[in-house]
Amino acid sequence: MIVIHRNRIKTIAAILIFFIGIAVIMQYSGRLIYPMKYRDYVFFYSEKYNIDPFLVFAIIKAESNFNSKATSKRNARGLMQITDRTGRWGAEKLGIGDFMAEDLYDPETNISIGCWYLAHLMKQFDGDVDLVIAAYNGGSGKVSEWLKNKEYSDTGENLDRIPFSETRIYLDRVRNNYTIYKELYEKDF
Repeated sequence: MIVIHRNRIKTIAAILIFFIGIAVIMQYSGRLIYPMKYRDYVFFYSEKYNIDPFLVFAIIKAESNFNSKATSKRNARGLMQITDRTGRWGAEKLGIGDFMAEDLYDPETNISIGCWYLAHLMKQFDGDVDLVIAAYNGGSGKVSEWLKNKEYSDTGENLDRIPFSETRIYLDRVRNNYTIYKELYEKDF
């Protein structure tokens, strides 16, 4: 009887150790797949512009996967894939003198302008994160048009349907990234 009881305790302990080990491995591998590269810049500029830093990480993950030299087919550049036009506009508003499009490959400049732009979108869309994410990808003018169209928005306040498949997929990807970043890191801050 005592031998059976000891074996049962050893089995339960082994199972617990196994599951704890799996949880540790999953947490560690999750942080490898969803890193917080450039965290000093992200935290500084997200705080400066009152943006959730996990949203910024989620966008960087979706846009460039942390490749500061990334360039899209549409010539968006850097970590947050900022277009030359948005870069010039942001640089002007932020007082960045002698701005050149190549400056968007600099992580600090890119994150600074990207966070400023996200704050601009947050104001425009009354803090609705889904609309901000959709506008970041599809353009704020397009999102505003969709909100006025009953085919895409019943209320004019949120999107029931997004006509651009790229923007629909992007919204889902960023939402997913955002959830994962919060699950992996929120308790650390």
